[in-house]
Amino acid sequence: MAPPSQYVLPNDLPVALLDCEEAFSLLSSEEKLYTHFMSRASFYGGLIVLFQTSPESPAIYILLNRIFRAQKPSALHEVALAQGLTEDEFQALLVYAAGFFANMGNYKSFGDTKFVPNVSKDKLEKLLRASDAFAKDPEGIESLWKIVEEHMYSLEPRERQLGLGDQGISTYFSGNCTIEDAKLIQSFLDSKNLSAYNTRLFKNQDEGGRTKYEVRLASVTKEGTADKSSDLSSLLGSFEFEGHEIVVTRGDYSALLLRVRENLEKAKAYASNDNQRKMLEEYGRSFQEGSIQAHKEGSKHWVQDKGPIVESYIGFIESYRDPFGSRGEFEGFVAVVNKLVSARFAQLVSAAESLVASLPWPSPYEKDAFLRPDFTSLDVVTFSGSGIPAGINIPNYDDIRQSVGFKNVSLGNVLSVGSITQREKLTFLSEEDKDVFIEYRGPSFEVQVGLHELLGHGSGKLFVQDTKGGFNFDKDHVINPETGELVKSWYKPGETWDGKFSTIASSYEECRAECVGLYLCVNEEVLRIFGHESQEAQDVLYVNWLNMVRAGLMGLEFYTPETGRWRQAHMQARFVILRVLLEAGENFVTLTQKVGSDGRPDVQVTLDRSKIMSVGRPAIQKFLQRLQVYKSTADVDRAREMYDGYSKVTDSKPYEFLTLRDIVILRKEERKSFVQINTRLTGAAVEALRYDSSPSGLIQSVIERFPDDEEELESLMLAMSCADAHFWGKECSR
Repeated sequence: MAPPSQYVLPNDLPVALLDCEEAFSLLSSEEKLYTHFMSRASFYGGLIVLFQTSPESPAIYILLNRIFRAQKPSALHEVALAQGLTEDEFQALLVYAAGFFANMGNYKSFGDTKFVPNVSKDKLEKLLRASDAFAKDPEGIESLWKIVEEHMYSLEPRERQLGLGDQGISTYFSGNCTIEDAKLIQSFLDSKNLSAYNTRLFKNQDEGGRTKYEVRLASVTKEGTADKSSDLSSLLGSFEFEGHEIVVTRGDYSALLLRVRENLEKAKAYASNDNQRKMLEEYGRSFQEGSIQAHKEGSKHWVQDKGPIVESYIGFIESYRDPFGSRGEFEGFVAVVNKLVSARFAQLVSAAESLVASLPWPSPYEKDAFLRPDFTSLDVVTFSGSGIPAGINIPNYDDIRQSVGFKNVSLGNVLSVGSITQREKLTFLSEEDKDVFIEYRGPSFEVQVGLHELLGHGSGKLFVQDTKGGFNFDKDHVINPETGELVKSWYKPGETWDGKFSTIASSYEECRAECVGLYLCVNEEVLRIFGHESQEAQDVLYVNWLNMVRAGLMGLEFYTPETGRWRQAHMQARFVILRVLLEAGENFVTLTQKVGSDGRPDVQVTLDRSKIMSVGRPAIQKFLQRLQVYKSTADVDRAREMYDGYSKVTDSKPYEFLTLRDIVILRKEERKSFVQINTRLTGAAVEALRYDSSPSGLIQSVIERFPDDEEELESLMLAMSCADAHFWGKECSR
């Protein structure tokens, strides 16, 4: 029986080359060498994502690598046909492998849903046994197959999506952990002022049957106490906390982080200034010791490295995929500045202070001074992780963002391949709206990304009490505009935004940033900065609002009715915004069920462009103020009540969202997967290796990623995977 369509990738999976050839060719020899070694560090670190995704992902990665390394897809194609696979089944295998490599695991980076091969287990096994890889190492391939065959195909309810406990799979936690365990350990970490970003949590029992927790830090160093001068010196070892034994250890991902650190050291020789060198030194110390404090020091130097030609960032960054919202997925990127587009963003930065002042919250809720950031458009050379975004605002450390600053980047060569250009593939819009949408979706998205990153994530103040009892706001005079009373809550010492708001933090913050983009995109000065005036400007802002409500509808794909959970932070945020605008009334936004031209159920989204200023913007203004006030004051209870309320998906009239979800899934389009180049060192020169925009090209780019130590690397990864297998109730035969 074929698996349900939502758990397989389509054979026409869209694949695009992340083109950076021109940008890379314009670099100097030293800049190319810096790019090369930073790319190596990023790709080695990106392998950690396999261990952060599912228990079986590392072994699947190794199996696919060995199969396609022994035979290119064209040669394996002949073997597949000889073993009885059809053309469609072989294409399904290529698509599965490409999708797996693009997502760095067998769960989608955007939506956290599992995907399985759309070719039967029996046929895949038959092909494996007939492959050159099997002929070369039958024991090795047999062993790998035994490790992965069950879980590669399993669609048991818990394994269909990422989650915690009975809600899904997470390798940030051992399989027996619950949300209560996550809360307990977060309280412990807060009490020690220890970040969860680079940790995993393992729950075990000692010989007496007593529960024992292990908080494991990612580091090269495996054992021993930290040097007395280290910020970790008093944080490693065994602790009693609320009647529980908690042991803090380190050495997670040690073999991979060693390779990251070694390549950062090589890159340092080609750094262009002291900030870059100090940044790399601190990153190296962070990965060596397991110190997030060192990574924060490196991030400060990164923020102060203004206008580099080659931009990069690396570490445990985004917490979207941690079910509790505190642990960071490894990410590393290297990109080259696009000077022409960056000039537009520089103008936006120049106008930022006045734009921030126009946001709908009282001035005490904004940072004391706007810290003018870098904002550049980059052509990505390398991006390791589970997926590639269109824009980034980092670092995610709130204390650095509040006091030192941050950077914004718009990833130009990602944006340029993201737009829909075919009318027949454009869903849920009227025929009248399709033309203007196709023409202005790209330009409007550039505006939204710019506002979202710079003035969304870059705005707002957190009210914080320090360890000495001082406050960063006037506690005796600042009024909460929601209650009309003095502010009564704030972040206590050791508390952070991620830790405090936990499971809703990521989506809530994305919603706030998206609302800032909607609220400010009507500003004529903003539109003029991006080159839009007169009627074109009006069309750009209309399409931006229309795109948001359409995305809110499409977000229903990322809601799981069985668990009542959202699987993607941005899409939950857009659904919440759709609900807010529907609630605004006056037929500003309407959702109409109908029968499509193909005879299947359909739905149409409409937005009355004449009411954006009179109905839409006031609704966003009110909602945005509430989002910021609850965030500033650490008012988790009110924030959760409001946000969870808007996030609810029911089938009650008038909107019947569960029915609409079925229609969205029926008509969904798969997101693009990106093929990246490899850089190769030949003597003292660096060359760029380019690949086809196809599943085969994507596969080839990955299997050529580690030419010098692939077998040693795979052996180390398999050992790492097997060492932890019992924590997820798995067996690992080697």
